[in-house]
Amino acid sequence: MAEDKALEEKVAHLMRAVDDLSDVVASHAKEIERLTRLVTLLVEREAEREAMAGDGPAANVRPPHW
Repeated sequence: MAEDKALEEKVAHLMRAVDDLSDVVASHAKEIERLTRLVTLLVEREAEREAMAGDGPAANVRPPHW
């Protein structure tokens, strides 16, 4: 009987750990989705900015007289 009780306690602790880990995974998945959307937005914004800049000199290129 005591052995059954000990096994039930272990299973209960393991089930709690699995539930906690599941919550962490779900939270991480949401954060990854948010960050993916943000990166996509930033890439699109940068592409638009580069397209609007045309053939002008890049900000990180030295002028020819240097």
